[in-house]
Amino acid sequence: MLALSPLSLQHQEVQKPYILAIDAGTTGVTTLLFDSDLRVVRRITAEFPQHFPRPGEVEHHASEILDAVDSTVAQVLDSYSGPIAALGLTNQRETVFALRRSSGEALVPGIVWQDRRTSGRCQELREQNFGPRVHKKTGLVLDPYFSATKAEWMLKHQPQVAQARADGDLLFATVDTLIALHLIGPEGALTDPTNASRTMLMSIEEGGWCPEMGELFGVAPEELAEIRPSAGDFGLARLPGGREVPLTGIAGDQQAALFGQGCFDEGSLKNTYGTGCFLLLNTGARRVDSTHGLLTTLAADRKGGTCFALEGSVFMGGATIQWLRDELGILKDAAESETLAASVGDTGGVFLVPAFAGLGAPHWDPEARGALLGLTRGTGRGHIARAALEGIAFQCTELVEALRRDTGLPVDELLVDGGAAANDLLMQLQADLAGVRVRRPQDLESTARGAAALAAMGAGLLDDPSKAAGMGSGADEFLPSIDRAARGRRLQEWATAVDRVRGAGPSN
Repeated sequence: MLALSPLSLQHQEVQKPYILAIDAGTTGVTTLLFDSDLRVVRRITAEFPQHFPRPGEVEHHASEILDAVDSTVAQVLDSYSGPIAALGLTNQRETVFALRRSSGEALVPGIVWQDRRTSGRCQELREQNFGPRVHKKTGLVLDPYFSATKAEWMLKHQPQVAQARADGDLLFATVDTLIALHLIGPEGALTDPTNASRTMLMSIEEGGWCPEMGELFGVAPEELAEIRPSAGDFGLARLPGGREVPLTGIAGDQQAALFGQGCFDEGSLKNTYGTGCFLLLNTGARRVDSTHGLLTTLAADRKGGTCFALEGSVFMGGATIQWLRDELGILKDAAESETLAASVGDTGGVFLVPAFAGLGAPHWDPEARGALLGLTRGTGRGHIARAALEGIAFQCTELVEALRRDTGLPVDELLVDGGAAANDLLMQLQADLAGVRVRRPQDLESTARGAAALAAMGAGLLDDPSKAAGMGSGADEFLPSIDRAARGRRLQEWATAVDRVRGAGPSN
């Protein structure tokens, strides 16, 4: 389904060059046109299918993602004939495709970040005590969330992939590389540090592909994309309709959102409410290793170079609302979740722990499974919808608490973005449960804006992203409305519910 923004184009005859941004998420692709001040001018969205071949498995078809890219770009360009100076690209991370390097052809469906099929392999590696070494080199934990075990699985179980290796024509590609190859051609086999650092194949301190991790997972360096800085020259993209625009910015979606929220400096943080929820804290040039289940990863600094970040990952955020809509059928659309949840004063004792893809930070339990707990004969649709929103907010609160314990910071303010952040009730629940002031920009396109800002910097159009007017729009605020004692009781109830769904394996 295509969604057209109500924003109209400004007069084109005397304007500065615009910037195009492609945001390729987990459930759809959005292409946006930004003016030179990084304000949204045009926005087109197209969803693409999710494929669930077996329980715990989630796949994407490359052709469906690329069709969504082409259709959204074409529709944006249909209404705009003025100059476009740069293209930025941001994308769902960890999802991996096996391609023929020479053509960009996808050999098999891509394995999505939510997929759990390599859970047993991760458990095996943990039992062999590889966990500490993997974390030291990559900043990550042994979990099927990341790309490396997915690539290893493809090589072992899909003959087409093994044959491409034998032909010397295999490329394991994250979604940014898939799209860059599509738009640029074979020379577009490129990625950036924010995406590479999520594969479990990159040394985050040395800055390149890690031979030790490549050997562990059986992936050769020549089967991976070239890593370039997030802001810079990635080549000339050939867009639908024949226009050519330089691709000058790439970042994984969460790091792009961090940049788009203006979190350029050490100590700044944001939380994105998309398909999943992701909290990132910029730690600058200093690597910080968590003792409470957060990840060490790479982000983009003020100049588009590399800095470190701490990240907490929740696998089911907006996807929980999609589940209520698509599988349970109790919502007509995602927006109804707010009105339905607000129709009751509380959940009536119901908890929804949305561990449909296992639990991410701080638990890292791939064997956990989702559960609705506390149901009674009086439980209705409103209680379940409210429990779903609370389940999202509770999970994000766990990330905030882990960050507080790791850093000693009070974390009394949270910048938010992402589609689900438009839900006022969810934001109020988040303020209450985490004990923070929630600040939501009036324009929630932080992820795409971050990609556009990086592209502008890579093209030499912008030397300081904080100077762009679109980076500093006004914000709505949500303040805590419950006291510390009530908050503590709610968090203990949530912890009890989570214990009910935990798997048998160790957390890392």
